[in-house]
Amino acid sequence: MPESTAFELDYLSPLPDNKDMRIGCIGAGFIMADCHLVAYRDASFNPVAITSRSKQRAQEAADRHGIAKVYDHYSELLADDSIEVIDVAVPPDNQFGVIAEAVKQPHIKGILAQKPLGVDYAKAAEIVRLCQEAGITLAVNQNMRFDHSIRACKDLLNRGVLGEPVLGTIDMRAIPHWMDWQERQGWVTLRIMSIHHLDSFRYLFGDPERVFASVRKDPRTSKRFDHDDGICLYILEYENGFRASSWDDVWAGPANEGAAKDIGIRWRVEGTDGMARGTIGWPEYPEPTPSTLDYTTTQQPGVWHQPRWSEVWFPDAFRGPMADLLIALENNTSPQLSGEDNLKTMALVDACYLSVKEHRAVDIAEVG
Repeated sequence: MPESTAFELDYLSPLPDNKDMRIGCIGAGFIMADCHLVAYRDASFNPVAITSRSKQRAQEAADRHGIAKVYDHYSELLADDSIEVIDVAVPPDNQFGVIAEAVKQPHIKGILAQKPLGVDYAKAAEIVRLCQEAGITLAVNQNMRFDHSIRACKDLLNRGVLGEPVLGTIDMRAIPHWMDWQERQGWVTLRIMSIHHLDSFRYLFGDPERVFASVRKDPRTSKRFDHDDGICLYILEYENGFRASSWDDVWAGPANEGAAKDIGIRWRVEGTDGMARGTIGWPEYPEPTPSTLDYTTTQQPGVWHQPRWSEVWFPDAFRGPMADLLIALENNTSPQLSGEDNLKTMALVDACYLSVKEHRAVDIAEVG
């Protein structure tokens, strides 16, 4: 097998032929202003309007990214019949109200919703139902699927380079910047960070049968607000014997309190014919740090292939979910990140919470 390069691996998200569909942006926080809109401009997408709770913040994002229209309220933006696609980047407890109003607008063809899709599985299912009944295509911004190392690993699996998957792991030691709205939810990790890993496991390996999760509070964040799901450990069991596990450590030791730091996200996939390992560059943001992939196979004993690329998860991979939606709209197909598919990720997250509460392995079918 010849050595693969980054350009031979399918590590970039495909782009739609029609990049002119008019996008209305609801929210002007970090994710929208520093990730979505940066990636959209690089991909030549067409954001034409923006709104936020803060008119000043919306105006700043519009000025920065060349967006012509700034609305005082999302209702005004939704009423603009020139807009075809809505990008909703608001806290999950505000998401339902925005989407419930959006589906009443006949000119809206597609919605990209931020993850998590609502506050739990039940609310996510209601959002999916509303969009289905309105004939609106819903996609969910599970953008880690479009991290370049994750996509490249999926390509190796699809080609059979690694053989039959045996074990997949993620080891996250990182200190995220928590949002103010998390305090009113009492969430720290499972619905914010772990949801990325759980969805990526589904993307790479399919749907597990059950999960066992264990959590403890993050000592640092406990000083700010009460929560349960700080440091999260979980194991996914698959019918064919495959196992996946993640250690989502948002404490990462007293690194902010004076100790030396050991920060990073590392993943590993072991198969019967090969092994892949990688890193996720996000913890170094805003320093542009591409994720990495190394892999080895039994066909070339002792050799590590190390394709590399210049693109980074934040913000480059954020073109992927919107591209996924736009391609679905132009081809009249379902997006890879459809609301229906995302219900399985939301069910997996809720199964983790149930596992923690009842101290047992939980079949995903118990949730949804």
